[in-house]
Amino acid sequence: MNTFWTSAILAILGANVCHGFSISVRGASSLLTQRPTSTSLYSTFAADGSEYSSNDSGDMDEEAEALEKLNSFDRQDFEDDAAGETVELGPVPMSKNTGNRFVSLVWDRLLDTKGRDALDLHYDRIALTEDHVMFCRKANLYNETFNTESMVDVLWSLPILSSDLQRVIGHAMCMESQELHHVQSFLKEEPIINMLTGGDLTEIPIYRWRHIRDYTLRIDDGRFGFPCLCLAMDDEPEQVGNLRQEMKEDTMEYLIRSRKVIAAGPLHLPTEFKDDPSSIPVGDLMLFNAKDRADAIDFCENTPNAQEGLYKDLRVHFYNTLDVTGKFVSEDPLSEQPCGDMKEAMEYWGYPVEDNQTPWLNW
Repeated sequence: MNTFWTSAILAILGANVCHGFSISVRGASSLLTQRPTSTSLYSTFAADGSEYSSNDSGDMDEEAEALEKLNSFDRQDFEDDAAGETVELGPVPMSKNTGNRFVSLVWDRLLDTKGRDALDLHYDRIALTEDHVMFCRKANLYNETFNTESMVDVLWSLPILSSDLQRVIGHAMCMESQELHHVQSFLKEEPIINMLTGGDLTEIPIYRWRHIRDYTLRIDDGRFGFPCLCLAMDDEPEQVGNLRQEMKEDTMEYLIRSRKVIAAGPLHLPTEFKDDPSSIPVGDLMLFNAKDRADAIDFCENTPNAQEGLYKDLRVHFYNTLDVTGKFVSEDPLSEQPCGDMKEAMEYWGYPVEDNQTPWLNW
């Protein structure tokens, strides 16, 4: 009887091997999935949670051998890591330009000195996007021995979209620097501002931005919606009195409970010193996620400050994002001009493009 059942089991196992049933872990290793065969069919992920592969070859030895190689490779890596020297990492250093955050707002139609129409302004701006990104990255990439004269960090640059989402109508930039005049000098050289005004900053508003650092107001942009910008400017001081201070706690609670906010904070007059009493708040800047335009407007109009009449002007725009940090962490595979080309060029010029060379850029 035992001999009979043993023979039956072996026959069943042999039949399965002949039919070539196997489990394929896709993406784990090319050794497991790239097998020389003429009729290999692979599914990605079945509805029942299983992954299935069909192969006309009945030989499973190659897969078993590949799996053994992979396991032995992992064990070797672990042994090497275990035998390596332990390095204690210290706190991430702060940028030498840390101290003050400033926001500039560029509205193309208001600044254009050449009388271009909206579409021409859009195309002229788009043509300068790469120059703008490069300009910001050059400011961010410095260390103790290279580009030490850079006195401004560009935290973000956001192209602001028209209401129909078809054009870029301006941009908002957040910069960090020890002194206001460094920011002004930086903006005078920025390519898009030069295209619009020739470097004249007279009509470009610059504010000191007191970014609220509460960790609950750091939702990723684009999570559960589309990234939006709200620019809310206060009414005249004699009209609002102490309303902003009175609504501070209610506003904070509203922002936290919304679970929409990417970053937010009041805009102050850009005095030379942060503690200057004349640097009074004049508005709010909020970056947040919204499902659509109606949701964005509803969120902004229902803030406690807006409900109590603090603002005289309230603008809501969708925006795009530009990677101006210079970290070169990821590359867009769909881009016609991958970031790798820019990284290679900047590395050739001497900029510290590797992640460990500029740890303070981990914003």
